[in-house]
Amino acid sequence: MIDQKTLKKHLDYDPETGLFRWKIARQRIKVGEVAGTTNNYGYICIKIFSKRYKAHRLAWLYTHGEFPEDSMDHINRIKNDNRIANLRAVTHTENMRNRSLQSSNTSGHTGVYWIKEKKEKKWRVRVKNIDYGYFKYKQDAIKKSKSVYKELGFHENHGRVLETNE
Repeated sequence: MIDQKTLKKHLDYDPETGLFRWKIARQRIKVGEVAGTTNNYGYICIKIFSKRYKAHRLAWLYTHGEFPEDSMDHINRIKNDNRIANLRAVTHTENMRNRSLQSSNTSGHTGVYWIKEKKEKKWRVRVKNIDYGYFKYKQDAIKKSKSVYKELGFHENHGRVLETNE
């Protein structure tokens, strides 16, 4: 496992752009060249001493002197945005509280569902398998859903569709 001193010897990191650049030339690598390639999941990975590291974890090591204990969260959910201001060390649970709107969602709002099976068709608010009420108007259900997610400590971006930088 790489340490901060070794990392800083081989790479420069710009916390404003989130980019790493090589400090040492090697075969097919020039000094100053941007380091890393994008993996199949959209994360930037950098190979050092035959080991592949995710750039966001290296950014944390470079800045804080150690790898995060658990998960890393890209606050804006853009996987290749490795600016230190966009990164936070979190637990897996906390990381799951900053997810995009699920592709299967039909209401456009996380936790809000249209119930057509009831006698009176209504909007249901359901979070973590707990019902928080049925509402005649969608806006009332959205308001309740936002309130519940906030009370439960979810990130303000949770369930929002955010722009990507690609």
